[in-house]
Amino acid sequence: MNPLVLSAGQLKQELTKVYNEVNLQLFQIGVKRLRVDFVGDRILFMTYHRRVPAIRSVDEKNRELTRMMDILLIDEFKALLKGRLETKYEIKVVSILKDYDPETELSATVVVLEQNVEMYLQKQS
Repeated sequence: MNPLVLSAGQLKQELTKVYNEVNLQLFQIGVKRLRVDFVGDRILFMTYHRRVPAIRSVDEKNRELTRMMDILLIDEFKALLKGRLETKYEIKVVSILKDYDPETELSATVVVLEQNVEMYLQKQS
């Protein structure tokens, strides 16, 4: 689907689906809550994730190990998300910044684009 035919609301819905699909692919668990916002040349995802139970149980015993797992999983998530955005929507991604707080299960993902998000939206007359 080409984003040039989407409104801002439609693109947000599509991006919500893509984010959740990547999360399901990597963790086999969907997100609890997800909000998408556009700010200039950035797409901001604020999400509440369910902590993978196996990681949560190890977290109590060895936080250093689970921190390394979090970093590896975040890197894989970013690569998968970038691939989907660039392939499915022809959105040119400059960088993806992501962090996750296991205590609150809150995650922030910032997708920095080559152009303003407006360039990918349908022009409303």
